[in-house]
Amino acid sequence: MQTQLASWAQDTDFGREADEILRRCVHCGFCLATCPTYQILGDELDSPRGRIYQMKQVLEGVQPTYVTQQHLDRCLTCRNCETTCPSGVEYGKLVDIGRQLVSERVQRPWHQRLLRGTLRRLLMSRAFAPLYRAGRWVRPALPPALRGKITEARPAGPLPVQPRRHARQVLMLANCVQPAMLPSIDAATQRVLDAVGVGSRFAAGSGCCGAINFHLDAQEAAREQMRANIDAWLPLLESGQIEAVIVNASGCGGMIKDYAHHLQHDPAYAERAARLMPFVQDIAEFLAPLATEVRAKMRRAPGRTAFHPPCTLQHWQGLRPLTERLLAELGFDLQAFGEPHLCCGSAGTYSITQPGLSKSLRDRKLQAIQAALPETIVSSNVGCICHLQSGTDTPVRHWIETVDEVMRD
Repeated sequence: MQTQLASWAQDTDFGREADEILRRCVHCGFCLATCPTYQILGDELDSPRGRIYQMKQVLEGVQPTYVTQQHLDRCLTCRNCETTCPSGVEYGKLVDIGRQLVSERVQRPWHQRLLRGTLRRLLMSRAFAPLYRAGRWVRPALPPALRGKITEARPAGPLPVQPRRHARQVLMLANCVQPAMLPSIDAATQRVLDAVGVGSRFAAGSGCCGAINFHLDAQEAAREQMRANIDAWLPLLESGQIEAVIVNASGCGGMIKDYAHHLQHDPAYAERAARLMPFVQDIAEFLAPLATEVRAKMRRAPGRTAFHPPCTLQHWQGLRPLTERLLAELGFDLQAFGEPHLCCGSAGTYSITQPGLSKSLRDRKLQAIQAALPETIVSSNVGCICHLQSGTDTPVRHWIETVDEVMRD
């Protein structure tokens, strides 16, 4: 693709990066076949190719409009198009640039600003957990749309005693919403790690990975969270006290593994972020070499299971094959279903900011999964788990919860 960037974009870090990405696109259209929003809406402007064209116009000096912003907002950032693209177009990096440029030039309607600002503050607030617990008490009386956002409680259960007794030690991410919504995921992760001789802890000073801020028009606030996590984790890792940062929410894992990119122009943190990258692992990556030991601790095999690979696991991190292989080695009776590559519609806060599209994608995903008649649906991301559970009576959980359950039966 030929480009002619506007003078204000030339000789800037974002301009050079965007120009390099744009020039790779050859308009082949392969991305249309795997774009979830294009599958639902059938509008070229709601496809990766169409959005690339709109971002190119902005970078070449065309004033964006609210309509431009709507088309970019409808993108789930699933990166399915990157998996499909034969030219290696890094669409995810480009849409981050495009959204930032458009947000600087187009003021959102007041109700959108209020919603996004409230989400950013509430989801990372100490008030979120008690409010969420209160929501469970009044859940039956809530409107259906809100009721679906409140998961049924799953007790965390007992945590390992003296996890620091183990020679091997790892850090876990102090997620912003997962401890309130599904504390059973972290607890199950800690118990499974403990069972194979690995202690786990949370580092003081660490917190949200930054994804919520980043995707709600607050990229610099997100970078501050990235810097805080690097400061909390890197000394422990490089001193040898800790061997890895283990992430059991693939959305957070995908964001953390992009820290080096997001901080590449930060003179104080670019090199430090790059040093962190080799230490960050999804829980499946960490347990894959220990599959034999984990299986030996399991008292029975899990039943008939459908594994929904989150987009942040399969398209961002490329870990779908490894995770499916691990689950098979652990004895999961995995059932194939159609369109496993398509997004379920969760995508962080997307299910709140784009409820209609999100629900359509969820229902499409569940229809494909339920055709396989699974006893349980498992996934690797809290957002996907809660979103899918809102549309089905089939239990939906993190696969690590299932492993933990059959260890304790």
